[in-house]
Amino acid sequence: MCHNISMEQIIREHFGTHVSVIEVTPLSGGDINRAYTLTLSSGKTVFIKANSLRNVDFFRAETEALSAIAATGTIQTPAIIGYGTDTTENNPLKTPCSFLLLEYLPPTEKNPKYWEHFGRALAELHRSFTQIYTPQGLYGFAHDNYIGATPQKNTPSHKWVDFFRDHRLKPQLHRAKNYLSPQDMDKAEILLNKLDTLLPEPDFPSLLHGDLWRGNVHTGYDGEAWLIDPASYVGHNETDIAMTMLFGSFPTSFYEAYREICPLPLDFKDRVPLYNLYHLLNHLNLFGIAYLEEVTDIIARYTGY
Repeated sequence: MCHNISMEQIIREHFGTHVSVIEVTPLSGGDINRAYTLTLSSGKTVFIKANSLRNVDFFRAETEALSAIAATGTIQTPAIIGYGTDTTENNPLKTPCSFLLLEYLPPTEKNPKYWEHFGRALAELHRSFTQIYTPQGLYGFAHDNYIGATPQKNTPSHKWVDFFRDHRLKPQLHRAKNYLSPQDMDKAEILLNKLDTLLPEPDFPSLLHGDLWRGNVHTGYDGEAWLIDPASYVGHNETDIAMTMLFGSFPTSFYEAYREICPLPLDFKDRVPLYNLYHLLNHLNLFGIAYLEEVTDIIARYTGY
């Protein structure tokens, strides 16, 4: 559901005509959107994230990615209630905004085998059918979306290395030209030109979460791992696993369980920094110079300069 429609109208359509919002509670976290819980007159609590009116496409993209993951039946995601733009001044957030309403996941204790179960579930996601998302190629997605607030091109490609070069690294390097020196840009061009020797084609295309760090893995009411805030596309399963290692690795039991279903080649770790260059460039472009040294170190590692 997406159009110029008020939050309360979606809530009434979803929960009943007599249900209204009685309390709004701001939540911390999140660099891109504002987040709240809404307590309803029925006693139910729902989650809402909001942004400016012009950024409603963020929520279109997130809805598509959540729906794609949910459709595989492999990993739970929060149920989508609706999204749109609310131009009224008297809406529950008291300001015109775009918004996404989702099932609320309250704090819950983890299942003792949480990470083991998650590893297997992610492997099953990566093994799921992908052709419906990329009818014109093996890699990409039906529509473009976002990585954080950065537009993410998903034009289908038949070769993984072409997709990663043209729709992941190149756009981020172009955005980073104000941070990178001319010498760094020259080295980056060398890296792009040798990607064919660095990135193998996967054995199978995978539906990816696309932004898989701990902050985007939430404990659901069942005590299992649920995925939130995806930036999904069809690509190489190694990219999701690489990102789990970027800001502190997941527990060993996660990787062991994942490998039972999706074995990783021995040289996988040689490619981890290269896959994570995409995310570090994005952080450089979104958050600034603190990420510059990591970016230039990775470029130097793979070019020898």
